[in-house]
Amino acid sequence: MASNERSFVLWLHGLGDSGRANEMYLKDRFTVPELAGTKWAFPTAPSAPVTCNDGAIMNSWFDICNAPITSKSVRGLDDVLESVQKVHAIIDKEISDGTDPGNIFIAGLSQGAMIGAMAIGSVLLYPNTLGGGAVFNGFLPFNSPVEDRIFPQAKKTPILWCHGMLDTLVPFEAGDDGKEFLQKLGMNCEFKAYDGLGHSLDEMELEYFQEWLKHQLGRSSKKSHFSACGLFNKFCS
Repeated sequence: MASNERSFVLWLHGLGDSGRANEMYLKDRFTVPELAGTKWAFPTAPSAPVTCNDGAIMNSWFDICNAPITSKSVRGLDDVLESVQKVHAIIDKEISDGTDPGNIFIAGLSQGAMIGAMAIGSVLLYPNTLGGGAVFNGFLPFNSPVEDRIFPQAKKTPILWCHGMLDTLVPFEAGDDGKEFLQKLGMNCEFKAYDGLGHSLDEMELEYFQEWLKHQLGRSSKKSHFSACGLFNKFCS
């Protein structure tokens, strides 16, 4: 990525967590020069009753009816779509401020991954190709009926999906099912299984995520260069 280009990472926390807590944990972990100018945002979900936790009020992007969460678990689609719209508003604002969509990334853990669960839902239903979506121990927040709402441009957004093989809250099979769903859509989904990891973030995952971000930003920069060359050949070496 060229030094004058903007990039943006939107990180979505898991059930009962907060953006502030995630920011404190993550903000100093991405230190490579390629990400030095990257803007990060850590929004907090609204507080709402959560069915699987006996109606307890907590920060939640959408209601979860039961746990463990599988690919066949009941989804409150209206709930999901409402949160997706909020995420899209953040992305739209960032684009209007001058960030290229190809330099925008959505990432999240568990419910926040919505593909972690919120990350994938937001990527799939956005009417443009983004830089990428990263899911950590996530699940698809909806099933096949939503396929008709998925934009062709969104299918070009690359996905990184990391899942712990010992996860008991969102079992590994839920992640594997999500990967297959995305691949059937024709999407580029890199799936990484972590032996011995439960429902949590791991240093190895975050290190790989950092390298993945660097790679995707490099690809975006090359695309921008080639596009410019197509219009202004005499200025390109």
